[in-house]
Amino acid sequence: IDSEKRRQISVRGLAGLGDVSELRKSFNRHLHFTLVKDRNVATPRDYFFALAHAVRDHLVGRWIRTQQCYYERDPKRIYYLSLEFYMGRTLQNTMVNLGLQNACDEAIYQLGLDLEELEEIEEDAGLGNGGLGRLAACFLDSMATLGLAAYGYGIRYEFGIFNQKIVDGWQVEEADDWLRYGNPWEKARPEYMLPVHFYGRVEHTAEGAKWVDTQVVLAMPYDTPVPGYKNNTVNTMRLWSAKAPNDFNLQEFNVGDYIEAVLDRNLAENISRVLYPNDNFFEGKELRLKQEYFVVAATLQDIIRRFKSSKFGCRDPVRASFETFPDKVSARIEHPCAGCPLSHLPIASIPWVDQHWEPVLPLRTWGPENMDRLLSHSGALAVGINVGQRMSVIEEGDCKRINMAHLCVIGSHAVNGVARIHSEIVKNSVFKDFYDLEPEKFQNKTNGITPRRWLLLCNPGLAEVIAEKIGEDFITDLSQLKKLLQFVDDEIFIRDVAKVKQENKLKFSAQLEEQYKVKINPSSMFDVQVKRIHEYKRQLLNCLHAITLYNRIRSNPTKSFVPRTIMIGGKAAPGYHMAKMIIKLITSIGEVVNNDPYVGDRLKVIFLENYRVSFAEKVIPASDLSQQISTAGTEASGTGNMKFMLNGALTIGTMDGANVEMAEEAGEENLFIFGMRVEDVEAMDQQGYNAKKYYDRLPELRQAIDQISSGFFSPRDPGCFHDVVNMLMYHDRFKVFADYEAYIQCQGQVDELYMNPREWTKKVIKNIASSGKFSSDRTITEYAREIWGVEPSALKIPPPNLPRE
Repeated sequence: IDSEKRRQISVRGLAGLGDVSELRKSFNRHLHFTLVKDRNVATPRDYFFALAHAVRDHLVGRWIRTQQCYYERDPKRIYYLSLEFYMGRTLQNTMVNLGLQNACDEAIYQLGLDLEELEEIEEDAGLGNGGLGRLAACFLDSMATLGLAAYGYGIRYEFGIFNQKIVDGWQVEEADDWLRYGNPWEKARPEYMLPVHFYGRVEHTAEGAKWVDTQVVLAMPYDTPVPGYKNNTVNTMRLWSAKAPNDFNLQEFNVGDYIEAVLDRNLAENISRVLYPNDNFFEGKELRLKQEYFVVAATLQDIIRRFKSSKFGCRDPVRASFETFPDKVSARIEHPCAGCPLSHLPIASIPWVDQHWEPVLPLRTWGPENMDRLLSHSGALAVGINVGQRMSVIEEGDCKRINMAHLCVIGSHAVNGVARIHSEIVKNSVFKDFYDLEPEKFQNKTNGITPRRWLLLCNPGLAEVIAEKIGEDFITDLSQLKKLLQFVDDEIFIRDVAKVKQENKLKFSAQLEEQYKVKINPSSMFDVQVKRIHEYKRQLLNCLHAITLYNRIRSNPTKSFVPRTIMIGGKAAPGYHMAKMIIKLITSIGEVVNNDPYVGDRLKVIFLENYRVSFAEKVIPASDLSQQISTAGTEASGTGNMKFMLNGALTIGTMDGANVEMAEEAGEENLFIFGMRVEDVEAMDQQGYNAKKYYDRLPELRQAIDQISSGFFSPRDPGCFHDVVNMLMYHDRFKVFADYEAYIQCQGQVDELYMNPREWTKKVIKNIASSGKFSSDRTITEYAREIWGVEPSALKIPPPNLPRE
C-alpha cells in the first residue's frame, strides 16, 4: 500500500532531486536550531513546525519580491475587508501553489516520516463561521493567482469558531485556542501599529468639530502570505489584533490602583478576543460594533498610508493630494462592516468602495445611542447622510435605529448579489427603492470556489484522472473542464472516475469507523448535507426523509432497498435553540436507526461532529449525493454546492441560490431538482402556509411527525422534541412540509439512478464538465473588470533565485 499511497501525482509538481535534497536540509536545520534546541527528543508537532518553516522559506523571497514589484509598478490596489477569513490549514495549500508537494512528500519519506500525518497536526485557522468567511479565503487565493495587487484585511481573533463536541446527542461548545502552539505562517508587524479611537465626545471649535477625550486602542498587524498558483505572486492578508496602549487607564487611577489599571488592559484587548459564532444572524452587541469599527478604522488608515508612500521601503509620504485616490484604490466591504460612516477620514466621496449583501434575515440596524456613545462622530454623520422616508438611514420608531445596509448602499459605488437569483431579489425587493434611483449601481457576481484547494488539494486522484485526459491548464482555467464532455461515453474514463470515488469513500469510511464506531457500508450511497445548522437550510426535511426510509425498511424488511449512509454535519450558533434541537434530533434518529437489527447496513444516519474546512476536504470528495435543499429564495448563493459538483457528487436541490445556475450549466436533467420555486413561495406567503393540510394528507409525513412527537426517538425524554414539532406545525417560516412530497419522490429517482452505476457516473462526468463557471477565478475576473477597474495578469514574477527583469 505504501508505494500506492505515495505514487507521484504529476499535478502536484515534479519532485526534482535538487528540491528534495534542499528541503531535507532545510527541514533538519529548522528542527535542530529553530525548534528542538535543548530538548533531546522531537515530537510529531516539532516535525510539523520544521516542515512548515522549510516550506515558508520558499514563500518569503517570493513575498518580498511581489511587494517590491507592487511598489515599483504602483498598480491600483484592491482591498478586501471582511470580519471573517475561514482559511483552514495552510501547509498543504502552500505546497500545492508553489508546486512543492511531491518534493516535500519525497523529502519527508526519506526522513522516515509520513507527510499526511504531519499535515493532520496543523490547526485550522477557523476565523469564520461558514460560507461567507470561506468565500473570502477562496477570493484571496484567486486574486493572487490572477496577479492582482490585493490585500485581505480582517481581525486576528484569538479564538476562532468554537470546536463542537457532541455529548449525549447535544452540541457542546469548546473554545478554539488555535494559537496555543503558535502560528508558523504569520509575521507580526509592530512597526505598522495604528491607533483606533472609541468613546469620547465631539467638541465644536472655531476650526470645526473635534473628537476629544477618546479611549485609544492600538491595532497591531499580523501578516500572512497568500501565494498564487505557480506564478510566484505572494499577496498579503493583514489581520489586526487589539492592544492596549501602555498608559491605558493609568491616568484615571491613583497610584494605589495601578494593578487594577493594568488588569483593565483586557477590556481594550477583548476586541480581537473571539469571533462571533453567528452565521446569517445579526447580533446587536456593543463588542460586535467595536469589532466592525476597529477593522475598518485601522484598515483605512493603512490604505491611506500605503497610498501616500509609493516607493518600496519608504514610509515618508510621496503623494500629498487625494485626487488620484479612486484610480489607485478599490475597497470591498464583504461583511456588513461599519465601513461607510468613516468619511471623517480625509476622503469623503467614496467612488472606491463596493459591497455585497446577503438577504436571508432582517437587515442589521444599530441604535444611534450605541453609535454615539462608542463613536461620538458617527451618529451625527449618519443623520447628516440621511435621505428620504423608505430609504432612510435612520429608522423612526420608539427607538431610533441606524440602518447599516442603507448607509452602505448610499456610500458604495457598486452593490452586488452573489448569484443571479439573489441579485434579482436584491434589486426587486431588498433594495428596490435604491435600485429604482440608481440601477447602474447594482450588479450580479455569482460566487465561486478555488479549484486549487477544492480539487487539486482535496481530491488529487480525480485531478490526475482529469489531467490525463485534458492536460493541466484547467487548474487556472476551469472552463476547460467542458472538454470532458467528449469522454462521457468513454468506458475507461467512466471506470476511472468511478474508481477514484470508490477509493475516496473507502478512505473516508475507515476514518468514520474509527471516530464513530459505526460500521459503514462503503458501497452504500454517501448522502451528505454539511453546512451551518439553520431552519432555512432545512436539515429537518432531510431528517423526515431519513425517518420515512427507516419506516419503509421496517414495514417491508424483505424488500430490496438502495443502501444509504446519510451524513449531516454543521455547527449551530450557541444561542440558537432550534438549531441545537435539530442536532439533538439528528443524533437521536441515528441512535434508533443504527442500532436496529432489522435495518442492518441498508441505512445509517450519522451526525458529523465539528465540521470545519479540514473536514470538508475529506468528506466532499467521498460524497455521492449533495443536499442543497433550502427554501427557494433564502440561500444567497451557497458554495458547498459547487464543491460537491466539482468533486463528482450529484445534487438534490431546490431552485435556490447558485443551484439555479448549476442546473443551467449542466442541464436540469443532470441534477435532482424538486420543490417550490421563488414564485410559488411568494404565492404561498400571500395565501398563507398551512402545515396541518400536509400533515393530514400525507400518511408517511404524519407517521414521521407522530414518532418525533411521541418520543419514539427519545424514549428517555418523550417530550424532548415538542418545540421542533410545534414549530413545524404552527410557526415554520421555511415551509418544510410544503416540499416534503416532492422531495421524497425526487429521492426515489436518486435511488433508481444509483442502481445503474454506469448511468450515474455519466451524469457525474457531465456535472464535473459543467462546473467550470463556478471557479472563484471567474468571479474575481468579473469583479476586477466590472467593478474594480483592473485587469488580471498572467505574467509570472521571476522566482527569487533568478534576476529580476
